Amino acid sequence: MGGSEIVLIIFVALLFFGSKAIPDVAKTLGKAMREFQKATNEIKREINDAGGGIGDDIRDIKSTIQGARTDIEDGIKKHTSEIKSDIQEIKDDVQKSTETITSEVKKETDVITSTINDEAKKVND
Repeated sequence: MGGSEIVLIIFVALLFFGSKAIPDVAKTLGKAMREFQKATNEIKREINDAGGGIGDDIRDIKSTIQGARTDIEDGIKKHTSEIKSDIQEIKDDVQKSTETITSEVKKETDVITSTINDEAKKVND
């Protein structure tokens, strides 16, 4: 998977997380991009110098990229968990509000029914 594909996937993930999570995810993404750019520049420098030890540098770069990937994945998991929690909280609030409104409507309906019955009795008497 190319770098542009990863960026696109991360961008789509940001859209799903909403504005609350964007600063933290963007910070993590920025850090990963800086580390990736640093690794790329280091590879270019090593190739230009044509010095030995490129294998070690490549392993270091691979490790850096893996660390950035892990940071991004952890950030996504954290924000996904927060979003799930927020959704559950909203769901609970809606359920509670619905129950309250239903109860109030029933009370009002009972009052109206009682009033109608009282008026009907007066008319029949």
